[in-house]
Amino acid sequence: MGKTKLYFASDFHLGIPDNKKSLIREKMLVSWLDKISTDASEIFLMGDVFDFWFEYKFVVPKGYVRLLGKIAEITDSGIPVHLFRGNHDIWAFNYLHDELNVQLHRKPVVREFDGKKLFLAHGDGLGLGDHGYKLLKRVFEFKPNQFLFKWLHPDLGSRMGIYFSRKSRLAHFSREGKTDNMSIHNEEILIHFAEKEAIANPEIDYFIFGHRHIPIIQNVSDNAEVVILGDWLTHFSYGVFEDGKMRIEYYK
Repeated sequence: MGKTKLYFASDFHLGIPDNKKSLIREKMLVSWLDKISTDASEIFLMGDVFDFWFEYKFVVPKGYVRLLGKIAEITDSGIPVHLFRGNHDIWAFNYLHDELNVQLHRKPVVREFDGKKLFLAHGDGLGLGDHGYKLLKRVFEFKPNQFLFKWLHPDLGSRMGIYFSRKSRLAHFSREGKTDNMSIHNEEILIHFAEKEAIANPEIDYFIFGHRHIPIIQNVSDNAEVVILGDWLTHFSYGVFEDGKMRIEYYK
């Protein structure tokens, strides 16, 4: 079977709302990766794979061995795996690249496949509004703050991160099996961003984002569509690019 498809998925948020439910989703994710690796030419994990992730110089977060092993198996087989840093795994540095041969992206990327141009990004911080998060992102990306945080003992730093992660609004919705209504409202930010970018860059055919958790494919110009990939908390959705066209599918 030819490896002709591109696969996109985002917002797994492994680690919330608790270890038991996170492990169920991790096993589903590994099963999905195993399935798509039979015909994938490249795989794009579009951010927030983990709900909390911080790499110390010699220590990485505990857990997720099934997923990390499967990714290493896929890249060892010659299939490129891309990982876009999201707002929850913003502190992913070199470990995933060095150990798993993942291609780690920190900024939006434009790629061309089958004569179509794809604008790829997690989606956080793009467009107008969301000023509170944009300020917080600058705080998290500020090198001196990262330097200070890494001097916390890993048990303390990770415990703090996991504690606040599991107290978040997103963890609450995951625990209740509900959709995050804030994301339903805020997906308009990415749609408006794509509409403006489509005018400025008419050569782009697809804008592909994670971040907003709602699976959407919508026209933003006569020639371009925005694709929001949904999540693996309630939707278990993903994007497939095949024969020059994008579609959203669901893993059950």
